[in-house]
Amino acid sequence: MRLAPLALIAIITVVAFVSPSNLHFSRFLSLAPAFAASVWPVVGTVAIGVLAAAIDVVIAVTIGDVSEERTHLFTLAVIAGATVAAAFASHVRQQREQTLADVRSVAETTQKVLLRPMPHRLGRLDIEALYLAAAAQARVGGDFYEALKTVHGVRMIIGDVRGKGLPAVGMASAILGCFREAAYDEPDLARLARRLDISTSRYTTLLPGDQMEYFATAVLVEIPDDGSAVGIVNLGHPPPLLLSAGTVREVTPTAPSPPINMGALVGDDYCIDTFSFVAKDQLLLYTDGVTETRDHTGAFFPLVQHAGQWDAGSPSRLLGQLHSDLVRFSHDCLDDDIAAIAVRAGVCQTDGATRLVGLLAGH
Repeated sequence: MRLAPLALIAIITVVAFVSPSNLHFSRFLSLAPAFAASVWPVVGTVAIGVLAAAIDVVIAVTIGDVSEERTHLFTLAVIAGATVAAAFASHVRQQREQTLADVRSVAETTQKVLLRPMPHRLGRLDIEALYLAAAAQARVGGDFYEALKTVHGVRMIIGDVRGKGLPAVGMASAILGCFREAAYDEPDLARLARRLDISTSRYTTLLPGDQMEYFATAVLVEIPDDGSAVGIVNLGHPPPLLLSAGTVREVTPTAPSPPINMGALVGDDYCIDTFSFVAKDQLLLYTDGVTETRDHTGAFFPLVQHAGQWDAGSPSRLLGQLHSDLVRFSHDCLDDDIAAIAVRAGVCQTDGATRLVGLLAGH
């Protein structure tokens, strides 16, 4: 692209020399600085304009007619005017590019604070995360997730704030801030969910408009280190998928629990569901941007159907196949924030110790 203005000058020069002089193809040289403004800095754009004017003079001296002197002077004036306008346009473009670079830098910093890099290993778990913001240039949205190693085991959250933009980012930050503190203290997921609801309610009182307009759906997961039953609280969120022994099933709640910041409106009764999570099982947590992805006909992405066809031996492969299927299904037109966490169960510490004792006893 940076060589395109020079290539344009070369093409126009060749055409001007091989065509009749009365066609005045040299007038098209004014396009070169205009084109350069989109890819070159101000100095480079002016240099392209000077080069175009010099080429026009060479053409006028070489193949021009004395009677057409005014025509060539007019062409030089057009090139000069186009160069001045192009230099100004180049200056404005550079300022906007710098502004965009500054905004992206702030967005990247915000994302690093809001969505810290997920550890690949926590206890006996292999973990990977995927995040795709709907605003590609912003790189941050209202979806959030976190995984922490606590005395209760590994506790995770994934959620989606209603709405988009800075208000959604602010609320997601408030929820994650509370989770990162409360996950270490609260004895069970119901108490943790209630604390998230209370903290978020306090935060939304500082926001404009109706407090009930601000809420978030989420899933809380607790995976103990000893390999006992996994606990989950679904706060109005799409159900996670459990991939176990070649089967795929949705982990649906036995009773509804209110979304975050809706406890005061619909009650704060939280249902904790449990299920087994043995070695090599995988759990997929995701936001509604996955299941609400549409194809060209408007049909929604059939997640369970696709998950049943995946050959994913690790969380990274699972998320890779999810991402590629979403892109292929939507024809690369993802228009909503997407977040996902894949968790694979390893051998629990208790089972490993038991096998070690058995081997020693055998000897």
